[in-house]
Amino acid sequence: MALSIRPNAQSRRGVLTWYRSGGLSAVLFALPLVLIFLYFSWGPIVRGLVLSFQKNNLVTTPEWVGWSNFSYVLTDPQLPQATLNTLYFAALALVFGFPVPLFLAVFISELRSTGWLYNVLSYLPAVVPPVAAILLWKFFYDPSATGVFNTMLGWFGIDPLSWLNSPSLAMPAIVLEATWAGAGATAIIYLAALTGVRTELYEAAELDGAGIWSRVWHVTLPQIRGIILIMMLLQLIGTFQVFTEPFLFTGGGPNNATTTILLLIYRYAFVNGDFGAATALSVLLAGVLCVLSVVYHFLTRRWSTT
Repeated sequence: MALSIRPNAQSRRGVLTWYRSGGLSAVLFALPLVLIFLYFSWGPIVRGLVLSFQKNNLVTTPEWVGWSNFSYVLTDPQLPQATLNTLYFAALALVFGFPVPLFLAVFISELRSTGWLYNVLSYLPAVVPPVAAILLWKFFYDPSATGVFNTMLGWFGIDPLSWLNSPSLAMPAIVLEATWAGAGATAIIYLAALTGVRTELYEAAELDGAGIWSRVWHVTLPQIRGIILIMMLLQLIGTFQVFTEPFLFTGGGPNNATTTILLLIYRYAFVNGDFGAATALSVLLAGVLCVLSVVYHFLTRRWSTT
């Protein structure tokens, strides 16, 4: 009998101790904050899931349509083109845009007296409002011979290029501007990671006669590979959600060469007035990104810990 009563007595004493130590007061104090957080963070997500199963233009009464929105967007002939364009943008941004801020951070870290100046200059694009920056670059991409970039090409005897009016050049031109706009902020993160690299490792490498590239390859990159892998995942997620650049530069043209998934979502919602289809495609994109993040985590888990 004593053995059967003891656990209940211990649990009662544990609850009593928790209550007397202020546990209930802490819960009551935190409960409003938790509810507000759930309402504003998970509330829109739940509402979006419900909206994806409705035919809704935000004016008339919503109509429950089940999986019709998903079947509609999956059979839309524009979806394959938008998916390929998004993948193309992501590939270009990863191959050409991802190494730029890393190289910039390593370059600035190697400068001792004037590093702060390059730090400010590299972060300056992040200060410029995105819309203003895109309109400025749109002026630079003027396809006439007097355009800024075409004038520079003329110095080397290269004919003017129709940057944003060419289906083959429009996406690389957008990637170039996006890389310029985002490199500075990302370089700041890499610079913060570089401060954690032990200086004695560089000193030992210098004593062994290692040059700057050898130090970067054998010391810097291995020490910050965890940050590199995280930033790569964030860039992949960000590139799959690109919208501002193609919307302001080309509107998805020419010939839908720069129509991305988010731009297609925008057309569903604000051009066709079909918010149910727009939300359904958003849910599909979110699901793909979640799967991509999980796969990426398992593929890079060993590299980030070794």
